Amino acid sequence: MNKQLEHNFVELLEKHQNIVHKVCRLYTNNENAHNDLFQEISIQLWKAYPKFRGDAKFSTWMYRVSLNTAITLYRKSKRRVATQEFEGVQFKIKAEEYDDTEERQLKLLYSAVQELNDIDKALVFLYLEDKNYKEISETLGISEVNARVKMNRIKTKLRSILNP
Repeated sequence: MNKQLEHNFVELLEKHQNIVHKVCRLYTNNENAHNDLFQEISIQLWKAYPKFRGDAKFSTWMYRVSLNTAITLYRKSKRRVATQEFEGVQFKIKAEEYDDTEERQLKLLYSAVQELNDIDKALVFLYLEDKNYKEISETLGISEVNARVKMNRIKTKLRSILNP
């Protein structure tokens, strides 16, 4: 890999790392699992970065890779995130201090979302990130109409979970 590509990647990852933190928060229950998943997503982003063509915004692409990685690992491990060794990387990523104060306020909603299946979780996550249905459909690889229908069903399901 050339240094410019590496520099661009590190810069973009540092700028958008909260996307990865939010995905980790959605799919893990403790700090160690969060850190392991963050590392694994970072590795997958790095591996996929040379193929990033810029057809979509970097953040949209990052959501897609992050969610796909989390869902794949979650399904494989059944709540235990396994990581792989990746010693060939020379750069260090400056980690921001992660403040989850705002997200703690959403604890009740998150616990309800935890009861959803993996794809529905991803859809709710993107919806809560203020992504429009076009962006949601591009990120998840489903039609815009399907995204709307699924979201309406999920809202009904979440209402019944939160107000039994």
